[in-house]
Amino acid sequence: MSHQKQTLGEFIIQNQASFKYSSGELSSLLNSIRLAAKVVNHEVNKAGLVDIIGAAGDTNVQGEDQQKLDVYANEKFIQTLTKRNIVCGIASEEEDSFITINSQDENHRNKYVVLIDPLDGSSNIDVNVSVGTIFSIYRRITPVGTPVQLEDFLQKGSEQVAAGYVVYGTSTMLVYTTGDGVNGFTLNPAIGSFYLSHPKMEFPEDGNIYSVNEGNYVHFPQGIKNYIKYCQEEVDDRPYTSRYIGSLVSDFHRNMIKGGIYLYPQSSKNPNGKLRLLYECNPMAFLAEQANGKASDGYTRIMDVVPTELHQRVPFICGSKNMVDKAEEFMTNSKD
Repeated sequence: MSHQKQTLGEFIIQNQASFKYSSGELSSLLNSIRLAAKVVNHEVNKAGLVDIIGAAGDTNVQGEDQQKLDVYANEKFIQTLTKRNIVCGIASEEEDSFITINSQDENHRNKYVVLIDPLDGSSNIDVNVSVGTIFSIYRRITPVGTPVQLEDFLQKGSEQVAAGYVVYGTSTMLVYTTGDGVNGFTLNPAIGSFYLSHPKMEFPEDGNIYSVNEGNYVHFPQGIKNYIKYCQEEVDDRPYTSRYIGSLVSDFHRNMIKGGIYLYPQSSKNPNGKLRLLYECNPMAFLAEQANGKASDGYTRIMDVVPTELHQRVPFICGSKNMVDKAEEFMTNSKD
């Protein structure tokens, strides 16, 4: 491996030709996400120093307390994406409805929409646990030259042209796919550039980590309870190790590197699951599949679910292929 690592900017330009639609727009869009990530990273890293942590006093559309940093990240990503005049619409987990973007000279001529969870796991900020940004990119389906409509955002995950996340951790990484594998870039804070540090990331087919909030065990469906018991049995290479951060980006990132499964099933408390299909599950499912992993709602492929609303929730099981297969098997076998 050469000492001169490739920067994210160089990588985007070099791989532009492999995009299905190579107009340069998607490259500009990824570059603007890179820029916003750097700005948000700066704030996340000094969150302990200034009065930016803690709840903002508003609750978002899901009824969750908004952290001040959520609001900041949301504004930064929307600002950056709007200014650069690349997208025709943005949907954010923090906004009730989608945002239509029309630059005066372009007249709705942009082709991409972005769906974003600006700061996932933000309840962890106060205690210095990693948080992240998750993004998902589609080509619009309504005619170019007209304002975006809801259906531009309600596309199946299989239609995504790009997806990724930024994890603001001990080191800050941007991990993304455009449908040609998954690559990870680490920020060098001294220079302010992301460098290719994890080329061609893949989930091991098997793993020995399971990530689930076992405090909700009593509320889980029988299939998940049975799978958790299976993970805990002293047989063969089990029991597995239990690791749950409660920050989807961090849990997913660790499991992709080490091999594992992440479960956020439906429960009697959250009958449809808790994670959002459009902002969390679809982008993570795209990354998982591109990294030789698998993502399911317990029975079917996440990216085949047809969305009916912007803030739709779904049960989510994701990670190493063989582990997800096994969890699905338990779900199927426990059906009455």
